Amino acid sequence: MTPTLRRKLEALAERREELERLLGDPTVIADNDQFRKLSREFAQLEPVATALADEAAAKADLAAAEAMRGDPELRELADEEIAAATARLAQLDVELLAHLIPKDARDDGDIYLEVRAGTGGDEAAIFAGDLFRMYSRYAERQGWKVEIESASQGEHGGFKEVIARIEGRGAYSQLKFESGTHRVQRVPETESQGRIHTSAATVAIIPVEAEGEPIEINAADLRVDTFRSSGAGGQHVNKTDSAIRITHLPSGVVVESQTERSQHANRDKAMKRLKAMLLDAQVTKAAAAQAETRKLQVGSGDRSQRIRTYNFPQGRITDHRVEGLTLYDLPNVLTGALDDLVARLQQEHQADELARLTQGA
Repeated sequence: MTPTLRRKLEALAERREELERLLGDPTVIADNDQFRKLSREFAQLEPVATALADEAAAKADLAAAEAMRGDPELRELADEEIAAATARLAQLDVELLAHLIPKDARDDGDIYLEVRAGTGGDEAAIFAGDLFRMYSRYAERQGWKVEIESASQGEHGGFKEVIARIEGRGAYSQLKFESGTHRVQRVPETESQGRIHTSAATVAIIPVEAEGEPIEINAADLRVDTFRSSGAGGQHVNKTDSAIRITHLPSGVVVESQTERSQHANRDKAMKRLKAMLLDAQVTKAAAAQAETRKLQVGSGDRSQRIRTYNFPQGRITDHRVEGLTLYDLPNVLTGALDDLVARLQQEHQADELARLTQGA
């Protein structure tokens, strides 16, 4: 680890000690908002202090083992302890570097999931439905809440387009690498010759506007249209024009909401999603230059990139962004068993960030 990175770690440790003193201050304790804010920061820095303490212990073990090597009778034992302490220090070095990777403030937040059928006609819509069901079941496994905000059904099943809000701690951190084009290779049910077809669907993961990230929208920049709901919501959908479509004229972004019983509720939902989309566009534009060098393209806004292939005849899933990331577990993955994919993508992202961190140190 370079001296520059070591100083950054020491600064984090000093900040943690400062926070410990502040959290014992009666003035801070009396201010609920300040106390909550500082407590969150303290909790985030606690793993840094733990890793530094473990590192100090491992260095002490190494020094003691090296001192033992002078005794011929203890040399073999000393060599074993030196090897163990050295391995532990190498592991802690990686852990400590990981703590220096900038945290994305949106990681713990909720998301909007957008799945749209791409090339492939009816089969693409069916595949879009498969993907949406996969993410919904994964969300259920995590204990997250999934609420469809708008949907356009495919003629033979699935969705031409489906947009949902997923609420749950860590939703963005675990699904943010899913944005892009997903390709499927399989024999459609309508294929009489048994030929394998290739279809595609696009996925977009948009973080919900986080607290402290307000975005102002000029009412003059909006066109608001009402229409009759066609989705879930009960018999009222055939009686009133309660659905809302909002067009942000400067950007061309269009959002709809039709799942609530009133125009007001649907407008509120649509405005929240519009703000999230505009804020996401700002962030992705700012990160575009950096993202060109990142294999996972997080924050690049490049949702046309083909990221993954689902091959049904072979039961295989291949992620094209990570060398060697191929799983032969397609049936389980489609039922929501995404943990292995999510973990590998997070590890790859961390490795990329660590490489950038050490190069810039």
